[in-house]
Amino acid sequence: MSDIAIDVFNYVFTAILIGVFLAWISLISSMYKSFTKTPYLDKFEISSNQTPKVSIILPARNEEKFIGKCLESFVRQDYPNYEVIAIDDSSDDKTWQIIEENAKISDKVVPIKAKPKPHGWMGKNWACMEGFRHATGELLLFTDADTKYSKKVLSFAVSHLLSANLDVLTVIPRLICLDSVTKVTLPMLSTFLHSRYSALNVNNPKKGIGYFFGSFFIIKREIYEKIGTHEKVKHEIVEDGALGKITKESGFSLKMVRGEHLLDAVYSRSPKEMWHGLERLMVPLYHQNKSYAVGVFFAVLFILFIPIPFLIYSLVFFEISISFLPLLISAIISTCTIFIAALMETKMGLNLKSVFALLAPIGGLIVSCGFLSGILQANKSSAVSWRGRKYSVKEFSQNLSLIHI
Repeated sequence: MSDIAIDVFNYVFTAILIGVFLAWISLISSMYKSFTKTPYLDKFEISSNQTPKVSIILPARNEEKFIGKCLESFVRQDYPNYEVIAIDDSSDDKTWQIIEENAKISDKVVPIKAKPKPHGWMGKNWACMEGFRHATGELLLFTDADTKYSKKVLSFAVSHLLSANLDVLTVIPRLICLDSVTKVTLPMLSTFLHSRYSALNVNNPKKGIGYFFGSFFIIKREIYEKIGTHEKVKHEIVEDGALGKITKESGFSLKMVRGEHLLDAVYSRSPKEMWHGLERLMVPLYHQNKSYAVGVFFAVLFILFIPIPFLIYSLVFFEISISFLPLLISAIISTCTIFIAALMETKMGLNLKSVFALLAPIGGLIVSCGFLSGILQANKSSAVSWRGRKYSVKEFSQNLSLIHI
């Protein structure tokens, strides 16, 4: 490669890395505001002491490792008026047996076996719908089988919802990572999603951004029916994001609050599940808009990872040309912002050890490769694997808001 070609190459990527640096500065600012200004579940002005009946709707598929402790935390709630609709979604482990055992111990637990999933439905969405059909509460709390609540969570949630005159309240849990790969990957994925799904964006009525955490969102029954229930999103792979978007666009009041000190939720159970989770974000997006999906992949690659190899490249060949100096400087500052963002996420958001922030480049590479794998698999008949099922997403549409940046 000639000296001129090298200089042109270096200056082009210097400009790109400056753009990456500016993008990170904006994102870090947004993250800091989100971490410091997002309201908490248990900090609000109480103006309602009503105790309407709450139906906790708990879908479960092959959850024998988690559902026992989950149900134990539910039946210990200090709220006086609730039921737990525990739905076995065609499990082939001991999930149903554990549900039945807990139903014998507590009359709060209502055991339900879901009917076979109809064509066109995602599994969890169908199980939630089955739970709704058996629910008798005025308020509906949708959650996951790998969550654990402190005993005051339900009381705080109902009081907060009614005191603030909300239609829906969703709570940010403390995300539990069970393996080192997830601990390395999640900080980088979370920083990227902060670009759109911060609580400040969701809570801003002027922005049409809505999102629910699947591990906890409590909604008034009449509002749930008005937005179309889970039948409205029966085909959605990321149904909580889709429901949140529909709720916000329908003009109903939605609030996202922090509850990491009150609520735990397992993010993924293994590196394999983490990988499938990354793929399932991209596959349906690709089927709806191929060029946009590819654009998202390259945006993630450049923001989360590319500064690292260019830092190494500019250090190794620094003496060849003066054009390596601005490239080196831009690579250093953009790399520093990656580590700063990862450190903020690990300490202020995920409560992980700082060492996982130091492994941010690996996390960024995993996220990028996971997104690429999703795109490459998008033309397969069974492109997405999730909780023991495979889905052909060509027949499904996808709410794109989860990926928009």
